[in-house]
Amino acid sequence: MSYLSPLHQEHEVLRRIAQGDEKAFAALFDHYHQRLGIHIYRITKSTELAEEIVHDVFLKIWLNRELLGEIENFQAYLFVLSKNAALNGLKKLANEQARITELDADQLQIAETTEDDYRYLLIDEAIDRLPFQQRQVYLLSRHERLSYAEIAERMSLSRETVKKYLQLSTESISSYIRKRLVISVLLLIQIFF
Repeated sequence: MSYLSPLHQEHEVLRRIAQGDEKAFAALFDHYHQRLGIHIYRITKSTELAEEIVHDVFLKIWLNRELLGEIENFQAYLFVLSKNAALNGLKKLANEQARITELDADQLQIAETTEDDYRYLLIDEAIDRLPFQQRQVYLLSRHERLSYAEIAERMSLSRETVKKYLQLSTESISSYIRKRLVISVLLLIQIFF
């Protein structure tokens, strides 16, 4: 049985999800995730952020599934929910960008630290700047040494999402460290020459 081929079946699918039907939820996700991703991308201009927001929105829907029966127009609800999540994501990103620009005092302090301390400091900073779910996946994988399957179960994510989040977080950490090292070298050159 196709759970969501004609949209007139949507109320039945929502009712099943409210009762905990995971197949119905998967059908709802399959039906909407691509359109929702495009909608969020138009707001954020970031594929990575759009993917994370889509997963966050559907996680929120699943966690609050008992309320689905009260929603008259699910598509409108979904797009308003995702728009708000996208705007919140952009605010968070803007705040992070503002913190990054406050480098001067930090860089002078870093020049006084040992090379190893600096490396660990950069890694910690890079981890702290990851989006929440990516950071959680990274820490569970690297610090608690959990497998993809264990992380997926603990965080209610798919194994593939865990794998993708780990890949994105590793790339983000590496990129952050490279950028900071270049800035540090340039500042040290300015200080000493």
